[in-house]
Amino acid sequence: MIRLRRQRLDTVADAQSALQTAIKIEFSTIPVYLYAKFSIRPDTNPHAMGILSSIVGQEMVHMCLACNILNAIGGKPHLVVPSYPGPLPGDIGHDDQPVIAHLLPLSPDAMKQGMDIEEPEDPIPIPVVTALAAGAAPTVTIGEFYVHLDQFLSTLSITAWHPNRNQITDSQFFAGQLFPVNSYADASRAISVIISEGEGTKKSPLDFQNEVSHYYRFSEIYHNKVLVKADTTEGYTYGPESLGVDWDAVYPAIPDPGSHDFSQEPLVAQAAQAACNEVFTTLVDELQRAVTGHPDRLGNAVRAMFDLRRAAAVALTTPLRDPSKVAGPAFLYAASGKSATP
Repeated sequence: MIRLRRQRLDTVADAQSALQTAIKIEFSTIPVYLYAKFSIRPDTNPHAMGILSSIVGQEMVHMCLACNILNAIGGKPHLVVPSYPGPLPGDIGHDDQPVIAHLLPLSPDAMKQGMDIEEPEDPIPIPVVTALAAGAAPTVTIGEFYVHLDQFLSTLSITAWHPNRNQITDSQFFAGQLFPVNSYADASRAISVIISEGEGTKKSPLDFQNEVSHYYRFSEIYHNKVLVKADTTEGYTYGPESLGVDWDAVYPAIPDPGSHDFSQEPLVAQAAQAACNEVFTTLVDELQRAVTGHPDRLGNAVRAMFDLRRAAAVALTTPLRDPSKVAGPAFLYAASGKSATP
């Protein structure tokens, strides 16, 4: 069973460290899911595109909520840019072996990776009707990590909380999703949102807003079947209606472009990657400023996200030396490749 290493929580400093791990985890999923989304050719796979867009948006909200909680207990969020391929934050692994995250174009493997990242402790064994049988999947207990954190935060005295400290709200974007954390009640609500949107509830694939949670959304694409209510023990089935996924309507993007040697590629391909890295760096820097006392910069970060999508479209239509291949954005931080500017 794959697990996120549980951190000891005895002090506020321990909780701050755990929240920084949570921020790293949420941030590390965004490029993974964006790569699959960007790889979809225009005007194809509308359902898969919609699902991935929704998940990416919610992961951004989850990261900001984790930052709000950290700020509320006196910490300072730091956005650390992960490397791909590379281990997921928090020592997520199996038998002391880290789970390695990859940037993959839309494919069954990419969706299986998303399922592995989001999988709850006890996934509901929903049957697949006239569809592919799912292989055995490992379990990632990120939800347990958040529950443990919530339990510790509930023990903090009121003096441990710093109301209105560097909080990001939904005044600019993510209406109805982002909210300030000024107390334990707010923090517990934020954690409940993060858990339910990622994993669903223990008895349902739906989150607290009655929307399909991330694990089961990835599973829909993986099985190419719509999740529907059914008269079964589990209450749901995948199918028989198809989601309409066309695995071939995807750019022939190489996996893990960050580990590719672009010095041997055409100059136009190198320029496309440089443009992606420049915009991604702006995105990270603006997010860093937004979560450390300048919430108005969130608008700049969202605009950079749109710029990244345009830069990715150029990269994904620029042939490599092998004309049958292209490369999506590598999500490299241009200044250091490691972390954002505090």
